[in-house]
Amino acid sequence: MVQAPQRTAVSGPALIRLLARLTDVDVAESSQSLSDRLSQWLGWTDAIALSTALNGNPPAVAAAPRANGHAEESECARVRTALANAIAGDSVFAAARRRGPAQAPPQRAPAEAAIDYAVFRQRYLSQQQAMETAIGNLRGRLRGMLAAMTPAMTRLAVVDAVMERALSERERSLLAAVPGLLAGHFARLRQTEQDTLADAQASGDAAPVTPGAWLDVFRRDMQSVLLAELDVRLQPVEGLLAALRTR
Repeated sequence: MVQAPQRTAVSGPALIRLLARLTDVDVAESSQSLSDRLSQWLGWTDAIALSTALNGNPPAVAAAPRANGHAEESECARVRTALANAIAGDSVFAAARRRGPAQAPPQRAPAEAAIDYAVFRQRYLSQQQAMETAIGNLRGRLRGMLAAMTPAMTRLAVVDAVMERALSERERSLLAAVPGLLAGHFARLRQTEQDTLADAQASGDAAPVTPGAWLDVFRRDMQSVLLAELDVRLQPVEGLLAALRTR
């Protein structure tokens, strides 16, 4: 028996592992170090700005009084929860209520057969825009808190600002490709169910799956990818928050 080739297990963030599992893209582990990859993404103006931030004297900023409690922690948690709830509660990703396989006819529901992936692509892009805006604002506020502490923290805030400017366009371009990767998953799930139902109808057997169940599977998968992307986007915020905890 011919064995299908096994795909290499992928390490890294949950977003990468999910996309590797849901798509036909074979992701190879990079042989480059993180610093080497970053150097390819930074232009010469970015490199100069980063060098200046690391080696120059940080701008003098009036020291801010220590805040009581953990206001910044609460704000980060609030933003994360709001974005996660927006993804989980999105009506486009809500599973439809269906009859069981025994009562369902062995053919596609017309609305599900004709549904256009563009609806999901547009909603994914809208969720990405909401994440980018909310997290960008939060990241700026945390930098402001850091800059009002010590010279070392001010330098860290400046470095983070430089890195955000330098890498934001690359990040936006890479993440904007995710909906395109999921389009193939959408088409494969729909085609697999169509073939399964057609075979059952041709043989006169009861439908082995509930018609339209593929769409609920896809909706859950898209939600999972969005939540994994949210974790990736929040990583710089987590770094700034960790620095604030050391004050």
